[in-house]
Formats: sequence, structure tokens, C-alpha cells
Amino acid sequence: MTDISQAEEKAKIHEGKEADHHPYFRPKDAATLILVDRSGTVPKVLVGKRHDKVVFMPGKFVFPGGRVDKDDYRVPCAAPITAELEANLAKGSPKTPASRAKSLAIAAIREACEETGLCLGRKAQDKTEGKARLEGPWKPFADAGLLPDPSSLFLIARAITPPGRVKRFDTRFFTADASAITHRVEGVIHADAELVELVWVELGSKPLADLHPMTRNVLNELDTRLATGPLRHDAPVPFFHFYGGKMQKDILG
Repeated sequence: MTDISQAEEKAKIHEGKEADHHPYFRPKDAATLILVDRSGTVPKVLVGKRHDKVVFMPGKFVFPGGRVDKDDYRVPCAAPITAELEANLAKGSPKTPASRAKSLAIAAIREACEETGLCLGRKAQDKTEGKARLEGPWKPFADAGLLPDPSSLFLIARAITPPGRVKRFDTRFFTADASAITHRVEGVIHADAELVELVWVELGSKPLADLHPMTRNVLNELDTRLATGPLRHDAPVPFFHFYGGKMQKDILG
């Protein structure tokens, strides 16, 4: 059994094994954003503590993320995603078209703003356009005269939930430097919210040891990349998925 599989099994014993006998469900596109603060000697990542009464992972530290919404395809942006990021998102089979690649990056920004109140955006050149088209979860951007800006995002990893689960996601894990945060929405984090606390935690510290095993895998990849210097788009991007009942780690290409 691989180290990854052993970690998965230990997590199942600790948290209660998630049912894996359901019929096949096609994974839904999802995105997660890991914000990094590199101003100190040891890089820190932003995690949120989930409410004790939520059904999934109560009381656990998590990164903001969730499913791609249909509106994520149509939202105007302050800048396009970089060609290098688009190329990384296109890797794998079947190839991800440009519109889908953009929606994944935009979903990561939206989820971060919704769950943490931290927004990655840039002033809209045409303020009337931004306010007219940014509605619903994008209203904080419109109120601040911002458009979402995915140009600072890097792809760290891709992972697909194992077959047999009721909820399956094809998740792209993005990262961005904390300096990309341009707006904060007050009142998002409170005692009755999904996330009750936000904490900047040093990589390798104890609070991160209790994360979901897959999230720890992704963090290990991020830690390795940060140790080599500035983030680069040409670094290998791992793809975690299950094949033959076992976790596999491939490199997207």
C-alpha cells in the first residue's frame, strides 16, 4: 500500500469511512484557491475553520473552494488568465477548452471571496460594465468597482474524487500570493457562518496535519515548489486519481 493510500485509510478510521458503494457519478468541475503569504521566513497559507455543525468535515481547517457555476463562464475579467496557466489547465484527456479553463480559475476566485471575504480583483476600466454584469456572489466586486483578476493564479495540482462516492469532483488546486488580495468584504467570517475563523498557518505546522489527506498531498506539492523559489508555470503539475482501486499520481502532460 502506498503512503498516500495508508493516509487515506487512517483518515477513514479517524473520521468514519465515507460510503463508496454508490453507482458511478461523473465528477463535477471544481476549484480550490490556496493563498500564500511569503513575507516571513516560512511561507504561510490561509485556512478557514469550518463550523462544528456542518455535515461535511465539521470543525476542520479547509481551503476555500467549490463547484464551478454556469455564470463563471460569462463573468467579465480585468485580465485574461495567462497563456501558461491556460496551457496547464488544458493538459490531460480530454483536453480542456479555453472557456472551461477560464471558468475554473474564475470559480476559485469567486469561492475565495464568498467563503473568506478576500477578493482578487482589479479596478474595472469601465465601472458601469462591471456593475451591470457582476451580480449575485459577484456583487462585492461590483460594489468595490472591481473585476476578478485571474492573472496571478498558478495551477498546483488536479485531483478527482474516487468512484463510488455520492459527490465527486474534478478539482483544480490553484495558488496565488497574498499580495493579489485587493479587497476585503467585512462580516463574512462569524460564529454562524460556514467558516468561523481564518488563520494564516505556516507550512508544516500542526494545524495542517489534520487536513484531508488529498489536501495534504497538494500542500506537499506546493511546499516543494515554494522551496525552489518563485512559482513558475513550467513546473510539473501532479494529477491524483484512482485506478484499479488505488490512488495514482501522474504528471499532467
